[in-house]
Amino acid sequence: MKYLRKIGIFLLVGIMIMALAGCGASKKASSGSGTFEGEAKGKNGVIKVEVTIENKEIKKIDVVENHESEFTKDTFTKVIDTIIAANSAEVDAISGATITSSAIISAVADAVKKSGIELTPKKTTEASAKAENTSTDVVIVGAGGAGFTAAIEAKENGANVILVEKNAVVGGNTNFATGGLNAAETKAQKEKGIDDSVELFYQDTMKGGKNKNNPELVKVLTENATKTVDWLTERGADLSDVGRMGGASVNRCHRPTGGAAVGAHLVEVLHTKAKELGVEIRTETKAVEILHEGNKVTGIKVKDGKGNEYNINAKATIITTGGFGASQDMVIKFKPELKGFGTTNGPGATGDAINLVQPLDVALVDMTEIQTHPTVVPGKGKLITEAVRGNGAILVNRQAKRFINELETRDVVSKAELEQEGQTAFLVFDQNVRESLKAIEKYAKLGLLTEASSVKELAEKIGVDAAELEKTVNTYNSYVQAKEDKDFKRSNMKTQLNKASFYAVEVGPAVHHTMGGLKINTEAQVITNAGEVVQGLFAAGEVTGGVHGANRLGGNAVADITTFGRIAGKNAVELAKK
Repeated sequence: MKYLRKIGIFLLVGIMIMALAGCGASKKASSGSGTFEGEAKGKNGVIKVEVTIENKEIKKIDVVENHESEFTKDTFTKVIDTIIAANSAEVDAISGATITSSAIISAVADAVKKSGIELTPKKTTEASAKAENTSTDVVIVGAGGAGFTAAIEAKENGANVILVEKNAVVGGNTNFATGGLNAAETKAQKEKGIDDSVELFYQDTMKGGKNKNNPELVKVLTENATKTVDWLTERGADLSDVGRMGGASVNRCHRPTGGAAVGAHLVEVLHTKAKELGVEIRTETKAVEILHEGNKVTGIKVKDGKGNEYNINAKATIITTGGFGASQDMVIKFKPELKGFGTTNGPGATGDAINLVQPLDVALVDMTEIQTHPTVVPGKGKLITEAVRGNGAILVNRQAKRFINELETRDVVSKAELEQEGQTAFLVFDQNVRESLKAIEKYAKLGLLTEASSVKELAEKIGVDAAELEKTVNTYNSYVQAKEDKDFKRSNMKTQLNKASFYAVEVGPAVHHTMGGLKINTEAQVITNAGEVVQGLFAAGEVTGGVHGANRLGGNAVADITTFGRIAGKNAVELAKK
């Protein structure tokens, strides 16, 4: 009986403790204070936050778990500041980072709901007066790789620079660039014993573009890309690793150590440098009109995030707004057969400049040349960099057979995939390839890879014939050993696929790059239909046409945006000083 009484006392004490704890929790909530956790699904995984509430007011929001891309870090700060100012999770998502910002908002809302505290939203003060007109030496439209490069070049040459970006997040499509930057006769190549030449780079680029490229622009690109690598390196970029992309005769694609993604790295380096130099960066500021007097551009009219319109008067204007790969309507307009295709582009790539320049009668070139990238995860829009193939991966169809030289140009590989059953293929590689390329780790974290301990097990997991896949891999390995691909004449076979684990990811074509755009000359000046230079207007990057012809080689986009970005920035300053 004594033993039972003791148990009863312990149970009673336990119940009382739990009750007191419960009272404490409800008291905490009823007092309107406490710290609460919430979560929501972001673009790359779960986002968890801790929300500190004092006297029914949100005082602090900490992100405790986050798998989003590095370039979205400014989004976290902006949306958190907005929520705290409003004392409510009922705020708008941020343009350019809609999924990420929506997830933060949802995670905060989840925490507030769990708190049981009823918040009273605050009215945030909106600017009642229109923003004032301003003047500068150089104004740049679009804060991607080309825009930042032009801004830095212009600022370092003594100009006052304003860089506007319609989204709240800078970087544009450059944020998603993975492969690298093509350049020939570089220090990195020479250190690795790679024999390359500007002439070979030129020939590869012209051949890749089916000789539809403007030869003069290609010469500028290929002759100056090495200087661009040096310029970027001097400003903090790591471009020490060298690999190969489709259509290249030799390894010339420069990227960060270990084959890490190049785009987000360059955006971070360039953004930091621009801020350090004092470039004025205005986000959530969209160019809505190019100001001009006849054929002379005098600046831009913009609309800010609050809807205010004002003019930025400038001695020189540079357009670096990117392509139109995210605009399904525009893609279909120029290439109807791509209706329904997914896209690898960020939401900002909507071809704004095409409409902006219409009053100036600007010539457009190669508008029907729209490139699909062959290794994009169906339904998810996640691009698997060409460097995975460059480092040794193969493509197999549902019969577990190779069907193409994996390092053919993107248009050729995309076409070959569309001819296969299901119009997709499997990218297959092993641990050797994974260890050779840091970019693959991101795909693993996103859950895109199917992993197995053997080729047979991998075949079973992806639903293809095991014996046939084993035969395909063994045959390929024998070609690597013999240094001759008897089936498809692939010249660059870096490694045998013989080290566990083994990996596969289903891939197919999606809209990736728009080769067409504004016509420019070798000085990055914009040209009219009459063949005249638009005074005071320059352009660089994917917004322009002529550099890539009918097909862009992997690694040439980053070379293009930075090389012509520098040229545009330098020439804009020279004009501004006159």
